[in-house]
Amino acid sequence: MVTTVRSLGLQGISGYEVTVECFLSGGLPAFDVVGLGDTAVKEARERVRAAIKNCGAKFPVSRITVNLAPANLKKEGTVYDLPLLLGILAGEGEIDAPDPASAFIGELSLTGALRPISGVLPMAMAAARAGVKTLYVPAANAAEATLAAGLTVYGVENAPQLLRHLRGEERLSPAQRWEPTVEADSVPDFADVMGQENVKRALEIAAAGSHNVLLIGSPGAGKSMLARRLPSILPDMTHEEALESTEIWSVAGLTDSKHPMLTQRPFRSPHHTLSAAAMSGGGRALSPGEISLAHHGVLFLDEFPEFHRDVLESLRAPLEDGEVTITRAAGSVTLPSRFMLVGAMNPCRCGWYGHPSGRCRCSQKDVEKYVSKISGPLLDRMDLQVSVPSVEFEAMRRREKAESSAAVRERVNAARDIQKKRFAGTPITCNAYMTAPMVGEFCRLDAAGEKLLKGAFDRLGLTARSHDKLLRVARTIADLDGSERIESFHLAEAIQYRNTDILRGEG
Repeated sequence: MVTTVRSLGLQGISGYEVTVECFLSGGLPAFDVVGLGDTAVKEARERVRAAIKNCGAKFPVSRITVNLAPANLKKEGTVYDLPLLLGILAGEGEIDAPDPASAFIGELSLTGALRPISGVLPMAMAAARAGVKTLYVPAANAAEATLAAGLTVYGVENAPQLLRHLRGEERLSPAQRWEPTVEADSVPDFADVMGQENVKRALEIAAAGSHNVLLIGSPGAGKSMLARRLPSILPDMTHEEALESTEIWSVAGLTDSKHPMLTQRPFRSPHHTLSAAAMSGGGRALSPGEISLAHHGVLFLDEFPEFHRDVLESLRAPLEDGEVTITRAAGSVTLPSRFMLVGAMNPCRCGWYGHPSGRCRCSQKDVEKYVSKISGPLLDRMDLQVSVPSVEFEAMRRREKAESSAAVRERVNAARDIQKKRFAGTPITCNAYMTAPMVGEFCRLDAAGEKLLKGAFDRLGLTARSHDKLLRVARTIADLDGSERIESFHLAEAIQYRNTDILRGEG
């Protein structure tokens, strides 16, 4: 007799149903697991054997064959420990076969305790799509599993507790749906930044339209300080955006029982020594990279030119497509990567080119060589290119408090609300993602605007891409102003943020 237990697996960041089939037969005792499992799956035999014995149950002296269906998909990880245990015990007659409307996932310790696993949210959502009504998960993962609608979730501490529940001896209580709580905002505030009003304005525009930003300035000007305060003015996440980002973080093992769901937009700031695989994703398990972990949030690259060339060039396609396809020996997977790129860089290797102190000793050739580390195609994808001047003494000693992040965020949220209404019924959520036809429809200019745009196009040597990006930024500035039309002064401000002389080889 074959006993079946429903379970779940992961492929990339998507869950899928797995059926665990257990067959106990006569012959020499053996325990085989088939179905294209990795080493962790095959090692489940020893974990399950020890867990059954330490739970006080009898491990069958039989030939045990377990198949993980569908057998053509590679199974990875320790999530199948719990269904393996239940399938064997049901085949031995220790418990009744589990309810077909139930599914089980979890890693076992040798004592029978359940350890937390990664990727619970996408597996729970796959279970709901597959018609599963009840899902049993490790207790530490229960809060995350409740985020999937339409499921009754039970958090299990250990195997004996689950066996008593299935036998009707001691019923478990279903986990309550997790709801986010209001937490004290630990993100640094814009009110701490003295001066740099022009840069703050640029970051406000970037946050309102999800535009990419490049900050260029000498050391100590405040580039990193400003960028790290950007999360404090980002617009609120929608529930759908939070679920999408949480799925990725769950697969990467970055969620926990206290924070099962992202409530703020992600902010990723990797070191410049990371590899292209760490940036785009991959590895043995085709895990998400930094650009996917920043989905619906910000990817901040400090010391922009110091990143390896292949790492920076790996950003080009995801910035355009909003997704990245990873192909490795283990297979191919497409991951979402709709992020806002923020880069910070010095104007030259020593960092003081153009500084009033005149301490820079770099030649013009040295400056051009340093700036050329950022390729033209990547630079063309930066919507706003902002010079960050050194802070003046008077600004540093100013006593009055600067505008708070809360006040800026109100304007950003208002602008995003305008964009949501504009793009209602489409997959577009903000101005930065407008398609070319949308740019033509929503970014119309009057005669004065057309003349101004033509002059900028010729003077700055704009490409077709940068032409459209300029209009998208102008549209965001108009939204912040509450204007239905893009006026000439909106466009002029957008042009100002693409007029960085140092990046065009001028002094």
